[in-house]
Amino acid sequence: MARQPFNPDQAVGGAGPTPAKVSGRTDLTVSQVTRSIKDAIEIAFPATVYVVGQLSNVKLHSSGHLYFTLKDEDSELGCVMWRSQADKLTFKPEDGADVRVSGSISVYERSGRYQLYARKIEPLGLGAMELAFRQLCEKLKREGLFELARKKKLPRFPQRIGVVTSPTGAAIEDITDTLKRRFPSATVYLYPAMVQGPGASKSIVEACRAMNERSAELGGLDVLIVGRGGGSAEDLAAFNNEAVARAIFASKIPVISAVGHESDISVADLVADVRAATPTAAAELAVPNTQDVLDELRHRGDLLGRQIRHRVQLWQSTLAAESRRKAYTEPLAGINERRMRVNELARDVDAHLAARLHQAQKSVAGLEAHIRRISPEVLFETQRGRLLRIAQRLEHLANHRYQTSQHQTNRLAGRVTYVSPEGAVERHRVALESLSRRIALGLDSKLSGSRQRYSAVKGRLEALSHKTTLARGFSITRLKKGGELVRHRGDLTGGERIVTELVDGTIDSRVLDADQPELFD
Repeated sequence: MARQPFNPDQAVGGAGPTPAKVSGRTDLTVSQVTRSIKDAIEIAFPATVYVVGQLSNVKLHSSGHLYFTLKDEDSELGCVMWRSQADKLTFKPEDGADVRVSGSISVYERSGRYQLYARKIEPLGLGAMELAFRQLCEKLKREGLFELARKKKLPRFPQRIGVVTSPTGAAIEDITDTLKRRFPSATVYLYPAMVQGPGASKSIVEACRAMNERSAELGGLDVLIVGRGGGSAEDLAAFNNEAVARAIFASKIPVISAVGHESDISVADLVADVRAATPTAAAELAVPNTQDVLDELRHRGDLLGRQIRHRVQLWQSTLAAESRRKAYTEPLAGINERRMRVNELARDVDAHLAARLHQAQKSVAGLEAHIRRISPEVLFETQRGRLLRIAQRLEHLANHRYQTSQHQTNRLAGRVTYVSPEGAVERHRVALESLSRRIALGLDSKLSGSRQRYSAVKGRLEALSHKTTLARGFSITRLKKGGELVRHRGDLTGGERIVTELVDGTIDSRVLDADQPELFD
């Protein structure tokens, strides 16, 4: 049976009072209209619709619900995904991503808006797992978990090797077989862990932490191999988990990642200190080949033997050359050469001492002549002549000073007579009386002129003061807001407040009508 088109006149349901009927007309409530539209939309669309568009305004609410807009070139569709479905997303929805959203179309009755209730979001182009992988790689790369400078070096001869993998898989057998074949002296410690399916990521994280915590108890683990055999992308998903990547990065033990086949690359491979293509390759990277070590030791032993023989031959040649030296064939020759050298040095010393003695004799002769020049008799005669000359100069200077002092005394006596107290007092009294008369006359003249100028300025100020104008019956009107003067009728509007200033105060009033056709009653 074909679905009938939506007819709002036949819509039923909804909350609210019973609609009233007025002369054949039915009034609907808002709730009834919204409920009818909701029923019509839910009937018109299937239970699950698939909508393709571009994500916009993606917001993850604190409650865990995801709100976003799905749009194309012409339209937009509001969408919501409840927390129970949002937690299952394997990638982070971002603005601008092209996606396919599946869910149901309905109306949110409170706001009357229709929207898509999403149950699943699938990226277009890239798969959800691939997109989640890229987003996680970008995040960890920004935090520096992939930097080579942070990766630890593997020990060359590890004695204790930890393995985190499934105890029943082929990976543990490949690892143990390879270790026994290449380096049987190493001890292997297996920590069983789930490597696929729900709970695998948590199991791997717990295993890595446990191996680090129990490392000292086991004697100190040198290397930790984390991995599994090949499988589908879903099987390897546990090793693309953020918690697993951070657990590997936080490991104090150097970690070798061995996940899947050579073509498979996981986040665990990028974070680990060393990445191996397969579990067998991980075991080969962890330990050296015993036969290779023995071959290298033999080679080094042969090389060391050749170097020792060469060194012995060199020492023998050196010893033979030394034994042929004159010092060993003729021992007295060296003594005779040194005796001759001593004689030469003795002659040099004698010559040097003779030169020093001659120089000392010359110095003594010079000192003797100097002493004769500074004998007491010579010094006495010299000093007596100098004292006689100084005495004559002092006598002449004393006479000159006496005459100068006599002349200055006469001059000072004349000046004292001139500046005697009686004459000075009389001169100052006459000058003071003259100055007092001149000051009194000047002050009187100055005060009279100031009074005249004050009277003139006061008269002009009183003539120009607005108070004088107000006293003659005028007033000043200003706007209440801003205090601007009102000069024209056009400056006022109806209902505006004004302030009128009079000679004895102010009046606050309001304009009833700016036009005022009738001014007075």
